[in-house]
Amino acid sequence: MPRMRKPGLLGVLFRVVFITFLLTLLTFALTLLGSILTLVVVGEVRGGLAHVNMAVAYRHVAFPVAISVGTIVLVTAVIYEMRRYLQLRALARMEEKL
Repeated sequence: MPRMRKPGLLGVLFRVVFITFLLTLLTFALTLLGSILTLVVVGEVRGGLAHVNMAVAYRHVAFPVAISVGTIVLVTAVIYEMRRYLQLRALARMEEKL
Protein backbone atom coordinates (compact mmCIF):
# COMPACT_ATOMS: atom_id res chain seq x y z
CA MET A 1 0.00 0.00 0.00
CA PRO A 2 1.43 3.44 -0.93
CA ARG A 3 2.31 5.77 1.90
CA MET A 4 0.38 9.01 2.38
CA ARG A 5 2.18 12.29 1.96
CA LYS A 6 2.55 14.39 5.07
CA PRO A 7 0.12 17.33 4.71
CA GLY A 8 1.59 20.83 4.70
CA LEU A 9 0.28 24.16 5.92
CA LEU A 10 1.44 25.87 2.73
CA GLY A 11 -1.11 23.85 0.74
CA VAL A 12 -3.83 24.88 3.20
CA LEU A 13 -2.91 28.54 2.80
CA PHE A 14 -2.84 28.29 -0.99
CA ARG A 15 -6.26 26.57 -1.16
CA VAL A 16 -7.85 29.09 1.22
CA VAL A 17 -6.56 32.09 -0.73
CA PHE A 18 -7.43 30.54 -4.11
CA ILE A 19 -10.99 29.56 -3.19
CA THR A 20 -11.63 32.91 -1.48
CA PHE A 21 -10.36 34.86 -4.48
CA LEU A 22 -12.35 32.83 -7.00
CA LEU A 23 -15.64 32.97 -5.12
CA THR A 24 -15.24 36.67 -4.33
CA LEU A 25 -14.53 37.43 -7.99
CA LEU A 26 -17.50 35.32 -9.11
CA THR A 27 -19.78 37.05 -6.60
CA PHE A 28 -18.60 40.48 -7.73
CA ALA A 29 -19.18 39.65 -11.40
CA LEU A 30 -22.65 38.18 -10.91
CA THR A 31 -23.74 40.95 -8.55
CA LEU A 32 -22.44 43.60 -10.94
CA LEU A 33 -24.32 42.00 -13.83
CA GLY A 34 -27.52 41.83 -11.81
CA SER A 35 -27.26 45.39 -10.55
CA ILE A 36 -26.50 46.78 -14.03
CA LEU A 37 -29.48 44.95 -15.49
CA THR A 38 -31.65 46.22 -12.64
CA LEU A 39 -30.47 49.80 -13.21
CA VAL A 40 -31.19 49.51 -16.95
CA VAL A 41 -34.73 48.27 -16.31
CA VAL A 42 -35.40 50.91 -13.64
CA GLY A 43 -33.92 53.61 -15.89
CA GLU A 44 -36.18 52.62 -18.79
CA VAL A 45 -39.25 52.56 -16.57
CA ARG A 46 -38.47 55.99 -15.12
CA GLY A 47 -37.82 57.67 -18.44
CA GLY A 48 -34.61 56.71 -20.20
CA LEU A 49 -31.05 55.74 -19.48
CA ALA A 50 -29.70 59.29 -19.70
CA HIS A 51 -30.23 59.86 -15.97
CA VAL A 52 -28.97 56.51 -14.67
CA ASN A 53 -25.67 56.56 -12.79
CA MET A 54 -24.01 53.20 -13.53
CA ALA A 55 -21.29 53.80 -10.95
CA VAL A 56 -23.91 52.96 -8.32
CA ALA A 57 -23.90 49.39 -9.62
CA TYR A 58 -20.36 48.65 -8.46
CA ARG A 59 -19.77 51.25 -5.75
CA HIS A 60 -22.90 50.69 -3.70
CA VAL A 61 -24.02 47.20 -4.67
CA ALA A 62 -21.44 44.83 -6.18
CA PHE A 63 -18.37 45.81 -4.16
CA PRO A 64 -19.99 45.66 -0.69
CA VAL A 65 -21.71 42.36 -1.52
CA ALA A 66 -18.45 40.87 -2.83
CA ILE A 67 -16.55 41.97 0.29
CA SER A 68 -19.22 40.49 2.55
CA VAL A 69 -19.31 37.18 0.69
CA GLY A 70 -15.51 37.12 0.48
CA THR A 71 -15.26 37.47 4.26
CA ILE A 72 -17.74 34.65 4.81
CA VAL A 73 -15.94 32.43 2.29
CA LEU A 74 -12.56 33.18 3.90
CA VAL A 75 -13.74 32.17 7.38
CA THR A 76 -15.52 29.08 6.05
CA ALA A 77 -12.54 28.01 3.94
CA VAL A 78 -10.12 28.42 6.85
CA ILE A 79 -12.33 26.28 9.10
CA TYR A 80 -12.83 23.61 6.44
CA GLU A 81 -9.20 23.42 5.37
CA MET A 82 -7.86 23.36 8.93
CA ARG A 83 -10.20 20.49 9.81
CA ARG A 84 -9.08 18.66 6.68
CA TYR A 85 -5.41 19.31 7.49
CA LEU A 86 -5.78 18.02 11.04
CA GLN A 87 -7.58 14.90 9.85
CA LEU A 88 -4.93 14.14 7.23
CA ARG A 89 -2.16 14.75 9.75
CA ALA A 90 -3.78 12.35 12.22
CA LEU A 91 -4.18 9.73 9.50
CA ALA A 92 -0.55 10.11 8.47
CA ARG A 93 0.59 9.64 12.08
CA MET A 94 -1.60 6.56 12.46
CA GLU A 95 -0.14 5.12 9.26
CA GLU A 96 3.41 5.71 10.53
CA LYS A 97 2.66 3.65 13.61
CA LEU A 98 1.50 0.70 11.54
